[in-house]
Amino acid sequence: MKVDQKGHTVCIKDTQGDLTSFLTKVTHEYKTFEKQNIIIDIRAYKNLSVAAINSFLPLSKMHKKAKKSFVIATSDLDHNAVSDQLAVVRSIIEAHDIIEMEEIERDLGF
Repeated sequence: MKVDQKGHTVCIKDTQGDLTSFLTKVTHEYKTFEKQNIIIDIRAYKNLSVAAINSFLPLSKMHKKAKKSFVIATSDLDHNAVSDQLAVVRSIIEAHDIIEMEEIERDLGF
């Protein structure tokens, strides 16, 4: 697991190639990242199922309750098939854009 800090956002990238153990590790270390916006970078995975992406939903819900953004970056997926409650994008730049927009919405009280 590789963690990159950029301002008020942390980008967490899997380096082991096992999505289940990556999700477990991120969940166990969540307290470390709970005060920051989170980008989960799983662009290296090919042929991910919608169920695999949706497995991040409980973590996303918990993070959004804390008024922080949770975005998943993955390249090889039908983004329309994923739960509407998850923010899923194709690139890290898009992830940062989503976080910026959500920060503005929170500042405006939405």
